[in-house]
Amino acid sequence: MDKNFTVDTDKIVALLDEAYAGRINDLNHSTQLANTALSLSREINNNELIGKSLNHLSLFYMIQGEYKRSIGMAEEAIKYFEELHDDKGIADARYSIAGNYYKTDNYHLGLIYLINCLTTYRKYNDYHNQARTQKSLGTIYEYFGDQKNAIKSYEGAIEAARQAKDINLESNAYNPLSGIYLKQGKTKEALDLIERSIAMKNKTGDIRGLAFALYGLGKIHISTGQFDLAEEDLQECISIHQQVGEKLGLGMAYHRLADLYMRMDRLKEARRLLEQTLDFSDAYNIVIIKFKCDHLLYQIHKKKGNTVLALEYLERYLSQKEAVINTQTLQIIENYELITRMESLEKEAKLQKEKDEIIKKKELAEQSAKVKQDFLSTMSHEIRTPLNAVITITSLLKDRSDEEEQRLLNSLKFASNNLLLIINDILDFTKLEAGKMQLDVHPCNFRTLIENLRHIYENLATEKGLKLFLNIDTTVAESYELDETKLSQILGNLIGNAIKYTDNGKVEIGVTNLKSDKEIDTLRFTITDTGVGIPKVSYKEIFESFSQPKSITTRKHGGSGLGLAIVKKLVELYKSKVHVNSEVGKGSSFHFDIKTKRLVSEEAQKQAPLDKLTNRSVLLAEDNMINAMVARKLLSNWGIATEHAKNGIEAVEKSKLRAYDFILMDIHMPEMNGFDATKNIREMGNPNSFTPIFALTADITAEHQDEYAGYFNGFLRKPIEIEKLYNSLVNALLVVS
Repeated sequence: MDKNFTVDTDKIVALLDEAYAGRINDLNHSTQLANTALSLSREINNNELIGKSLNHLSLFYMIQGEYKRSIGMAEEAIKYFEELHDDKGIADARYSIAGNYYKTDNYHLGLIYLINCLTTYRKYNDYHNQARTQKSLGTIYEYFGDQKNAIKSYEGAIEAARQAKDINLESNAYNPLSGIYLKQGKTKEALDLIERSIAMKNKTGDIRGLAFALYGLGKIHISTGQFDLAEEDLQECISIHQQVGEKLGLGMAYHRLADLYMRMDRLKEARRLLEQTLDFSDAYNIVIIKFKCDHLLYQIHKKKGNTVLALEYLERYLSQKEAVINTQTLQIIENYELITRMESLEKEAKLQKEKDEIIKKKELAEQSAKVKQDFLSTMSHEIRTPLNAVITITSLLKDRSDEEEQRLLNSLKFASNNLLLIINDILDFTKLEAGKMQLDVHPCNFRTLIENLRHIYENLATEKGLKLFLNIDTTVAESYELDETKLSQILGNLIGNAIKYTDNGKVEIGVTNLKSDKEIDTLRFTITDTGVGIPKVSYKEIFESFSQPKSITTRKHGGSGLGLAIVKKLVELYKSKVHVNSEVGKGSSFHFDIKTKRLVSEEAQKQAPLDKLTNRSVLLAEDNMINAMVARKLLSNWGIATEHAKNGIEAVEKSKLRAYDFILMDIHMPEMNGFDATKNIREMGNPNSFTPIFALTADITAEHQDEYAGYFNGFLRKPIEIEKLYNSLVNALLVVS
């Protein structure tokens, strides 16, 4: 029995090896071999080989455009590899899933999966798969229009392929790199790479790869005006892709051939081919090809003087492209990072609760305080880190959007910040309990803040059939000096509760100016509803933590029971109290007063000129690749050159090589944390011993680590407060100079 088992497994391994090697020239045969391997693996109940067979099939079906089938097999493979604790097998499956995403309509999610895969492949020094992954990353960066990172990824793929001694993988990266050189006007360099790739493909017999190289050669011939040669290249490319079943490559070649026909003034042929390609792209959901086809059809109809059709295709091109751009950032968080983080945090929260119960029973007060501090640190870092990406990317998109889009982005940014405020309930309650929260007052456009709050809760009210009214006293100023984050938390909790406990009628937000002195206004905030009401015996109880009076709570209301407890403590930071008046069945009214400095409108808008940081350099220590990408883009907008270190050790090593104008240091990093890295830079005779170093962290407890506080010039929060970061860097320059 053991002998037969060995024979069977050896046979399956041989089938899979043959299938993978043969994919470059006979994909159908490779698929048949992998299906046979899967059947045999299931017969002998070998989970490892079942997973590997599924991974091969997922890859093959992805190439053939059977995306749903491919993803299904990859997801099934992941289940087997998770049972086996085989993270490399999981990475292989995720690579296929990433391919399905970026070849259709989800480039950002493809990016996330590929970065995840690359981390695993580097862990195992798997250069073969590093080369494949780097090449795919380069393709996505090209979709984003990020040529710099695309070139870096393609060059990384070439280096990894050479380490793996695989000339097929090396030549795969030459093709798109040649295309970038062509866009840069480096025609000779582009041609050299393509000719080298074609020679390698002919040597190895990689027919599928040869088609992509011919596509690249066709583009070069188009750019040099050799249209007849370009047509021959593209027709041969199409023939090969049709033969091997490669869908993305076929769509690319169709589009490029139509582009050639348009340049040759063969408009009828170009239009017919583009319409065929649009149907093809719809069938396989290849969004990037659809964009390009619509744009070419716009150009053709414009050339023919058909203004109506030209505008129709231009609008389709712009709307489809914009729709994808506007949804991708949220998909990063919603579909991957946030879900993963939240699942982890739920487990931690459960464990923490058990620990807290044990500590309470044993009355170990000191240990309880430390555990709460650790919990707060972990929660703040893990949840706020992914939100940093969505909020900062939203801010960056505003710079290249029209007026209507900016209104949408303003709503998205405010909604994201509101989500952050909600998540902060649990974090801030712990910090409030420890007495470590203080007001952070600064100039604020008060009326804009209140209008944004009304706008964000208006949809929630409308969904329940309620009216939401805002009444602001005419004597209330435009701008004040206050902590807008904490005021938003207070009002957000009160407005949200009012809507939650009101089924009919209305909710009113009122702001009145009770008293004005020379510079100080006393503002009263009132939130009134026509909801279920609260019995007087429960007035005190509702402001206690984790408390909801049973008399007004039903299954549909839910909630953590922390909202009003936080409101009470935040209002107390303003040296005020929150009051409630209510009648069961008729509604409730909450109000509180705060004293705040009145400002002229211009004061709230002050910020440093946006050219103060041009040609400066920064060392960014950040282990989260998405946050690093976002931060680098933000800094580049200010003219700052960024060097990235992915952990504390790398940050220390890079800081020894040259002096920077600034260092931005994450705190929670592998290998060495930001505290120890900063201490090392300050104390070890480093060229950056006196460089301004700012902690840029999602851990809201970091600034209270007294042992390390003196090493930093300041603590900046994630999600990044863009204006605060900019002003901190500018002010640091002024101090140094």
